[in-house]
Amino acid sequence: MKRQFRKYKWVIVTIFSVIINLFTHYFSVHYYNGSVNVNQNELPFTGVWAQTLTPEVVSREVYQQIPDFPLENNYLSVETNQVVSENTLVSRIVRYHQYVKSRPTVYRLDWKLTLADYLGKNEIMDEQRYPSTTITENPLEKDKQVIKSLTRQQRDELVSVLVNIYNPENQEINQESTQNQQKTPSSQSPSFQLPKPGSADLLLQ
Repeated sequence: MKRQFRKYKWVIVTIFSVIINLFTHYFSVHYYNGSVNVNQNELPFTGVWAQTLTPEVVSREVYQQIPDFPLENNYLSVETNQVVSENTLVSRIVRYHQYVKSRPTVYRLDWKLTLADYLGKNEIMDEQRYPSTTITENPLEKDKQVIKSLTRQQRDELVSVLVNIYNPENQEINQESTQNQQKTPSSQSPSFQLPKPGSADLLLQ
């Protein structure tokens, strides 16, 4: 009897160990990717999603949403001496923001700090580090002049579009908030009327 119990005991322990190993493997594959221990489906701006958002992709999306934003894409390639149409003002802003300053891409404040660099109101921009290695001319000074020529509304619009591209959930939240504000009836203060002559007589009737 004891031998049978020991035999079944080891079988149960073995099955339990296999289940634990399978669960651990599934958990690690589903939730871990390298050193990032988050589910990529929950954060659309990380993992595979972030890898697809190159400066050129972001630039195209920005110009689709803001067609009148300055292109500044008439610079020549170092290799071909041809105009590089994808080397736009927005793509250079994104490269400077992401790769030179290593700032987060999902917060408005960080994008405003980057634009403040262009405006000369934050950090000094190093011309040697500015994205220009693939073109024959360093566009930093011209880019700064273009940013300075924009209105505050244009700069705010650019920031909003960039944040929404990198964090689509932020756009959905803003849309829901706007819709809720439109649905909420505005509270009106009660209107008071001055008593008319003879009103006191009506109370006595």
